[in-house]
Amino acid sequence: MRTGRPLTALTLKSEEKAKLELMARRPKTDQRLAQRARIVLGCASGLTNRAVATKLGVTKQTVGKWRRRFLAEGLQALGDAPRSGQPRKLTDDKVEEVITRTLETRPPQATHWSTRTMAAASGLNQNAIMRIWRAFGLKPHLQENFKLPTDPFFIEKGLCASSSAKGMGQEGEAGCGIKVLKGEEARRRDGGRV
Repeated sequence: MRTGRPLTALTLKSEEKAKLELMARRPKTDQRLAQRARIVLGCASGLTNRAVATKLGVTKQTVGKWRRRFLAEGLQALGDAPRSGQPRKLTDDKVEEVITRTLETRPPQATHWSTRTMAAASGLNQNAIMRIWRAFGLKPHLQENFKLPTDPFFIEKGLCASSSAKGMGQEGEAGCGIKVLKGEEARRRDGGRV
């Protein structure tokens, strides 16, 4: 004769059983969730809490807890309950705002956002900005493509700087290292089109 509290029979619908078996077998499932699914499947097969605990290597209290939760709430009960503690201060809207601002705008008087400038602009602290950027893989200081400068005299400045460094500027050359072709030499180079 069995002693103790009587167990409530745990019966599964076919779709619940299929979901639980999938969760228990799939390698990508969180292993805590897979273990809970195996516990419920063991209980549904008619085994006692002690038999399921021995078979799965858990305590009988753990089996009883997940049996009760499943009977009360169904499949949703197998997930983790909300934890106690201070709620999040950084809302999803604020995270989205920081990401959008990072990707779509530039700070005034700068080429890219730094954690300090973004923190000042968004009202968050620098560590929060670093955590958001790290979570989304954002690196505003690294450019993926080359951007042409907006200076209209960029090439001339570059040529002048390189020619002065190389000591150019002799006769037959322009002051910035550009060789000036004259007469016959110019015709030969351009195929007689001068």
